[in-house]
Order: sequence, then structure tokens, then C-alpha cells
Amino acid sequence: MFYTIGFTLLIAFAIYAFIITRNKKVEKFPSNWHTLLVSKVRFYKKLSSSEQQRFQKRIMLFLSEVHIESVGFRVDDIDKILIASSAVIPVFNFTEWHYKHLSTVLIYPEHFNEDLSFAKKDKDRNIAGMVGNGQFKNQMLLSRKALHNGFKNKSRIHNTGIHEFIHLIDKQDGVIDGIPERLLNEPYIIPWLKTIHKKMEDINDNKSDIRNYGGTNEAEFLAVASEYFFEKPEIMKKKHPDLYQMLKSCFQAKD
Repeated sequence: MFYTIGFTLLIAFAIYAFIITRNKKVEKFPSNWHTLLVSKVRFYKKLSSSEQQRFQKRIMLFLSEVHIESVGFRVDDIDKILIASSAVIPVFNFTEWHYKHLSTVLIYPEHFNEDLSFAKKDKDRNIAGMVGNGQFKNQMLLSRKALHNGFKNKSRIHNTGIHEFIHLIDKQDGVIDGIPERLLNEPYIIPWLKTIHKKMEDINDNKSDIRNYGGTNEAEFLAVASEYFFEKPEIMKKKHPDLYQMLKSCFQAKD
């Protein structure tokens, strides 16, 4: 989900965060984080020892480039780990990747609404995450509850962190449109569009196990399908082999 956020206070905060983050050094990976990663991030747990070390370096690089701030609570290690993992997982097989459209991740304790309210009495709190546009094009907002739920063992495939970072990857070419031109070579764009439109039609006709939100538009389909790809690759490979192969090529993934 992506919206334009228009609050002066957040503008000031974003500028401040960008300045302090730009000069931040890459810190050493904390030894106790390995255990947290193994217990919380299935993608990391499946990696070889050498690949885990590479993953560790990538999350520390991400944390050196992007500032993480919270609203109403103190950010702890697991918050940082899950946000950084959400960022690294989709681009892990790329030699180098920087989220040029992101300077700050702002975490709210619960789901929030378009006015950024997360009060329990507000019945419109239905946003788990968003990527800002316009004045806030370098911001991401996440619900802490949704972030943590995305990494729990569950039958329902929904990872808010990965979902929002897929939107940022999609945005690398300047627009969030479901066509990740940084990942797809031009000859594959038309086949990609044909595939996703057929899959979206199946979703909207209740003939697919892909989450319903993927039928909203091309951008949301890419994000939802990518959640599926990284959370349950074996099932996607069996049920959606064509889509699986396309995403495998996009993310340069291995079986």
C-alpha cells in the first residue's frame, strides 16, 4: 500500500534523519543477532554458513544507510533485524544494491490510518505499511505488529516488510507500477504483464491461492506474489510454475 504523506513535522524529521544517516558508519554485526535471525527469519536459517555471513554484512550495510525511528515505543534489536531482513531478502542475490528511494523507516506500534493515527478508538486503522510519495518519497512507514507477524510461522502468506520493500524495488525505475524494470530485461516485460494479468484475473474470480490483495493492481500483485515467492517458494513452484520461474529470474534466486 503506498500513499502520499503530507505533514510538516515528518518533513523536518526526514531531513534530520537523512543527514545523520548519511554519515553513519557500518557497524560490526552483533554476535547475539545470529540466534535471533535463525529463530525469526526462515530465509536466513536455510542459508549456508558462508551465505549467512554475507547476509549479516548486508543487513549491517542497510542499517548504516537507512535510519530507523519509532513512534510511541523504543526500537529494539529484533525490530532492526526484521526491517533489515525485509530489505535484504529480495535483493540478496544481487552483488550490490542500495535503496536510493529510502532514507528513513518509521515504525508505529499498530496499524494506522491515512492521518497516521493508531489510536485504538479509530476504526479506520487498516494500514500495515506504506511507501511515501511526493514530499515523502524517501520514507517508509510500518506497523510493528504487522512487521513481526509477517515473520511468524503461519499458513497465511503475508509479510508486510517484504511487501513494502518490493514496492521500493519496483520504484527504482521511478514509478511503482508492477513492472520492476531494474529486474526485468525489456524482452520479458510483455510476457510478465500477460502472466500477471492472467493471475490477477484468477484472483478476482476466486480461482487462486494468491492473496486477494494481489488482484488490486499490477503493483500490488508484484508485491503480494513476491511475498509468496520468498515465504513459500516450494508451494509456488508447484502451483504457479510460470510465475515462479519469472520471479526466480527477476530476483536471481537459486532453487
